[in-house]
This record gives sequence, C-alpha cells and structure tokens, in this order.
Amino acid sequence: MNFREELKSKTAAVEKIVESYLPEESGTQHEIMEAMNYSVTAGGKRLRPLLMQETYRMFGGEGREVEPFMAAMEMIHTYSLVHDDLPAMDNDEYRRGKLTTHAKFGHAMGVLAGDALLNYAFETAAEAFDKSTDLRRTAKALQILSRKAGIYGMIGGQVVDVQSSGHAIDQDRLDFIYELKTGALLEAAMMVGAVLAGASEEEVSVIEKVASDVGIAFQIRDDILDVTSTLEELGKPIHSDDKNEKTTYVTLKGLKQAEKDVEEISARAIEGLASLPYKNVFLTELIKSLVYREK
Repeated sequence: MNFREELKSKTAAVEKIVESYLPEESGTQHEIMEAMNYSVTAGGKRLRPLLMQETYRMFGGEGREVEPFMAAMEMIHTYSLVHDDLPAMDNDEYRRGKLTTHAKFGHAMGVLAGDALLNYAFETAAEAFDKSTDLRRTAKALQILSRKAGIYGMIGGQVVDVQSSGHAIDQDRLDFIYELKTGALLEAAMMVGAVLAGASEEEVSVIEKVASDVGIAFQIRDDILDVTSTLEELGKPIHSDDKNEKTTYVTLKGLKQAEKDVEEISARAIEGLASLPYKNVFLTELIKSLVYREK
C-alpha cells in the first residue's frame, strides 16, 4: 500500500471514530446538535486526530483511551473554525466548498454551535477515564489539551491575530500568532498521543518541538496557498488575508522566501522526529505531505 492509499484508509478510520462520538440529533434543542454535526462532518483532513493516533502508536500505544481525545481534538479544531468564520472575525461564507455554519444556520446558531462543540469536546475527552489503564496519563493528557486550546495556546494566538488585523506587524509578533493559533493544537495532538502511550517527559518535549515546527510550516503553506490557489482547489475563499488586511508570512518575506522557509522548518521537524528511538514511517510521510499540500 502506497502512502496515498494508506492515508485514505487511515483517515476513513479516524472519520468513523470522530463521528461515533457526535451527539444524536434529538430533543427540543436538536438544532444545536444538527449545527454541531454539520460543522464537524463538513469535510477536512482529520489531521489532528490522525497525528494523535499515529504518535500514540509510535510510542507503543495499543488501547482505545486515545479515541475520545481524537474526537475531542477534532471538535475543538472545528469550533475554532466555526467562530473564525463569523462576521465579527473573518466573515467567510464558504469553507471546504460548503456554506460555513453561520451562513447555513444563522449568526446566533453559529456562535452557539462553536460554544457547544468546545464544551462537548471536554465532555468527550473525559470519557477516556473509563477506557484508561493509567489514570495519571489520562489526567495529564487532559491538562495538555486544556492548556493548548486556551489563553496560553490557540485562543491566545487568535486574540493577538484579531488585534493585529489591519495593522503592520513584525516577524516576532507574526511568529507568536502562528506558534499559538496554529501550532498549539498540533502540539496538543501529538503530545496527548505520546503521553497516553507512556512517553517520557523528555520525549514529550521533543514531540512538542516537532509539532511546533509542523504548525509553523503548515501555516506558512496556508499563506502561500491563499495567494497561489483557487477557490475550487482550496475549498475556501482565496485572498482572504488581503481582504482582512492581515500581515502574513508571504507579505513580510515574499513568496520565494516563504517557500524556502517552509522546507527548512519542515526538515527540522523531520530531524526531531528521527532523533527519537521510535519510528513510524507513515507519521514521517504525513508530516512531509502537510507542507507540500495544494489545499
């Protein structure tokens, strides 16, 4: 099986796990469940839960306690996109080729769907305690997920991103935004997988750095695609950074330098992964594929 076939197979398996934890669309408040499920199943690469699962496997994990965390991770990622698309933020009406949540269900339900997904994510992650054979590892994983998704992680990066919109910013501030807004959830995904599988503190630190580099390279690639891709290829509006007057890696350093830096940062991530005494060929190929993607 080649990488593309293996990726398709593994992604489909992750998809089933994520969908198995989605709420049933019933009750008087069924519309919020519909909006939540629409948001999660609207498409996507399932990158974060896949990275979590493959890191877990790399360190020898074989149980099912990782599965609630995989679903929770995708819910957190999805809620951030739902809110990011709102009129008060990026004001996008399409994502992954489909109407965004607020465009389909209304602005108020878009806010509530994001809120509900965030809350339901931690409700779901807590189910891992019922599947775990090591409660300390599970608690540590929950702590990592909470911090990386919050004010010292993704939300913190989003705050500075919003504050910077319409203003010229320097490289340090842009790096801060990328490290938190994009990198933090990738760090959480791989760190949770490592912790649940019993990795040492030193090994988890290496994984955190690897994931940070992957996140930065991933975001730079996103900036590149925003100016080089099409709506059909990307699945969301192009030139949205220009529309929202955002400083990006491309506007600061130019397209050529951005391409070069993506390669250097991703190579550093691969080297960090290779330094560990555990191997997962698919995980290495997955990381490589992320920074050379076309959508």
